[in-house]
Amino acid sequence: MAIFTGAGVAIVTPFKEDGSIDFEKLNTLIDFQIDNGTDAIIICGTTGESATMSHEEHLQTIEACVKHVNKRVPVVAGTGSNCTDTAIYLSKEAEKLGADALLVVTPYYNKATQKGLKEHFTMIAESVSLPIVLYNVPSRTGCNILPETAVELAKNVDNIVAIKEASGNISQVVKLASLAKGCIDIYSGNDDQVIPLLSLGGKGVISVLSNVAPRQTHDMVMEYLEGDRDKGVQLQLELIDLCNALFSEVNPIPVKKAVELMGLCGGTLRRPLTEMEPQNVEKLKTAMKAAGII
Repeated sequence: MAIFTGAGVAIVTPFKEDGSIDFEKLNTLIDFQIDNGTDAIIICGTTGESATMSHEEHLQTIEACVKHVNKRVPVVAGTGSNCTDTAIYLSKEAEKLGADALLVVTPYYNKATQKGLKEHFTMIAESVSLPIVLYNVPSRTGCNILPETAVELAKNVDNIVAIKEASGNISQVVKLASLAKGCIDIYSGNDDQVIPLLSLGGKGVISVLSNVAPRQTHDMVMEYLEGDRDKGVQLQLELIDLCNALFSEVNPIPVKKAVELMGLCGGTLRRPLTEMEPQNVEKLKTAMKAAGII
């Protein structure tokens, strides 16, 4: 059984002006998401600026999310690291805190061979009982999970059950789907490629777009999966300009600005991320207005 089907939001982490985590606003964001049809909350992922969090902050944020969601939808906690021991530690703690599943990114900077990836993910998975979503985003990590590796892991490790595919390489996803034959659930990690991945048997998307358009993103997936494929395609195409605006600068700079424009929380970022360029803010506003968000 899939961890979730539909659109899971890679939720932003709101910060106060002094840079501390704004847990009150996090609750506001969670309620906005659930009220508007989001199918899962992915906490402390890339969009949540987890790379700038201390371990204590990371676990406090997971704990706060789990408590406020209160089983209304699944909570998938980001617990990856380029250090296997650190990823094991965060994964064990997230399980204790009540997360429903884990999102584990490939090792970054030091990277790994395919052999190293197999050992890394296997050791993490064997340290917990929660289902694990592999996270493949080579543009950020410099490390690519080959289809053969993902399939081998899914077949040999019981709780490795899914992959967030953010390589952007449709040919690679086609090969993955062909080799897997359903042994691993595939989620799109790119908002502009949701429908293409669904057409290959994908279960949904782990989405940045859902931060600002949760209902539309959910509907795009579910219309397609429930049989109205033309409607799903139409929604994908209608949302492309907004998708592009949300990635006009490095994620999560634009989406942090977007939720600020919506009045959901402040747009404070942690360095090295900086404020969005004014011309890109205007493009973002235009796209949000066209989508009926502001």
